[in-house]
Amino acid sequence: MFTRRAVLAASLLSAPALAQGRVIRLIVPFAAGGAADSAARTIAPRMGERLGQTIVVENRTGASGSVGGGAVAQAAPDGQTLLWDASSHLVNPALLKGLPFDYATAFTPISLVTTFPQVLAVKAESPVRDLAGFIALAKAQPGTLNIGTQGNATAGHLAVVQLQRLAGITLQHVPYRGGADAARDLAGGNLDAAFITALSAGPVVAAGRARFLAVAAEQRVTVQPEVPTFAEAGLPGLTISEWAALFGPAKLPLATAETLHAALAASLAEPEVQARLAQLAAVPVGSRPADFARFVQEGRQSMATLVREADIRID
Repeated sequence: MFTRRAVLAASLLSAPALAQGRVIRLIVPFAAGGAADSAARTIAPRMGERLGQTIVVENRTGASGSVGGGAVAQAAPDGQTLLWDASSHLVNPALLKGLPFDYATAFTPISLVTTFPQVLAVKAESPVRDLAGFIALAKAQPGTLNIGTQGNATAGHLAVVQLQRLAGITLQHVPYRGGADAARDLAGGNLDAAFITALSAGPVVAAGRARFLAVAAEQRVTVQPEVPTFAEAGLPGLTISEWAALFGPAKLPLATAETLHAALAASLAEPEVQARLAQLAAVPVGSRPADFARFVQEGRQSMATLVREADIRID
């Protein structure tokens, strides 16, 4: 994806649409320390160097990311206030009522930055050793196995919905306020399983307090190469990731969006950045604004359908 030609093109682009020497506020609508926040803090300094500006990461949490989103929706479209959002950006319109802004019109998509594939893990005491065994146990005990996720309407929750549909099983969903909390209860044996990011599950698996069964990605993840994909484990069609993406306010000039994307793409091409993202179990993407705009539009429609058909609720 990051060819020499692409990197060269990015390096040749200056930032005429951005005021040199000013501070860019990068709003992350989630708590510090999570996968999306860590990726933002890895990439933002590199982008700032290329833009000739300082990028300050600001965590504005609350209401499934809509508090931070609202701050950017009200900002001027000058490229000085940006949003680093996650997959909830596509789900929120179908779940949250009475928002002071419209997700469909309040933002300018700039780039899908990284993806964070979801992984299915079970507690250490579980008799399950592979995905087939987990499905068999769930069928033998319908509705009794509890499975934790990062929260309602998150990528993990949507993955649980898809797992139940594809495997013909019924699980008891237990939403948390983040993947780290779900991982903690998985390690303590309070959960039978969890569907969270590899970053959240990794430490408890490494400590021998949980086991990976499968990753919901098209390819195995670098940080856990021994974990099979769902397709390899016998259940094709389950690919879902959390992600981090860059947005600007509505009516952001195309030149500004392209300048920001160029700085982002060049930053993602750096070996040091890629190494750090690999540690976060993140897959770099760096899609162009037009491609990402299509991704957002199509994803919003598909998520609205899934939320309706699965009767997903925010609380």
